Amino acid sequence: MPSYQLRLLAAVIGVLLLTAAYHRLNTSSVMAETANRFLASLTPEQRAKAVFAFADEERRNWHFIPRERKGLALRDMTPAQKHLASALLSAGLSQQGYLKAETIMSLEDVLRILENGSGPERDPEKYYFSIFGEASANGTWGYRVEGHHLSQNYTVVNGRVAGAPSFFGANPAEVKDGPRKGLRTLADEEDMGRAVIQSLDAEQRKAAIVNSKAYPDILTMADRQAALKGQPSGLQAAKMNAHQFELLQALIEEYARNMPDQIAQAREEVIRKAGKDVYFAWAGGIEKGEPHYYRVQTADFLIEYDDTQNDANHIHSVWRDFSGDFGLDLLKQHYETSHRRQETHE
Repeated sequence: MPSYQLRLLAAVIGVLLLTAAYHRLNTSSVMAETANRFLASLTPEQRAKAVFAFADEERRNWHFIPRERKGLALRDMTPAQKHLASALLSAGLSQQGYLKAETIMSLEDVLRILENGSGPERDPEKYYFSIFGEASANGTWGYRVEGHHLSQNYTVVNGRVAGAPSFFGANPAEVKDGPRKGLRTLADEEDMGRAVIQSLDAEQRKAAIVNSKAYPDILTMADRQAALKGQPSGLQAAKMNAHQFELLQALIEEYARNMPDQIAQAREEVIRKAGKDVYFAWAGGIEKGEPHYYRVQTADFLIEYDDTQNDANHIHSVWRDFSGDFGLDLLKQHYETSHRRQETHE
């Protein structure tokens, strides 16, 4: 059996075991336990690469392109350490999210074959694990798992967890040839978005389609703060019929369900809070195979998706929290509460 199939089989088994053991536990407790077990397995030299102060600027230095990163790479770990690192990645994702992440990493093998050594270094173990601060269920700390087309950023504050920015990409979006032909890692993100735009009538499409040409990439890129200039554009959900709104909600839920229960529930709360004050915007063609882009924007969060590169066979997708990326909203609440308590006791 090829190595990528063995890796995916191990990923599936690992997810099932982890899900069965963890589903009753608080996400922050699971994260702290898996982080500390991972750290306990490292040598002093490895810990020096993997651990940063929580206040270190590196915590917000995220990206999704194939570049060198700080942190400890999978390829620099022993087999036992790799298992513990995978458990840490799994702790920050749902079963579907973890399978997407593992499949994204495995696509590096596909790219290496397609490019025949002509592109950047492709290595499914060139993914870096970084821990910021001291891991504990109720403390203040964070961690990141990052490499080409994958960047998962977590912040824990007093038992509450933030999971943004959360980036998933896929190149190729659909494997066209070889033993993995037909594999579509982010198929739902693509198909559900297209289902929304194709459900709209002519007048609705005029509002939703903000550009006839798709943007070359997501607009917010790897900015440390999610921001789009001006007011939300596109079609407001309030102007959709019941079926169209249901399709939009299903698309948003697909992104929310990439996260474990605690983070997914927090996302679902802001989805409910938004109600129909949600804007759906599209750029590019609406037929399969045409370059396209979409975004979903509310007052609290932003979803961006783009499939234009490599003949529209290269997906970038991200969930951003306008005030909560890198746990900034949780940290603000924590500092304000601590300050009030200090004033009370003075």
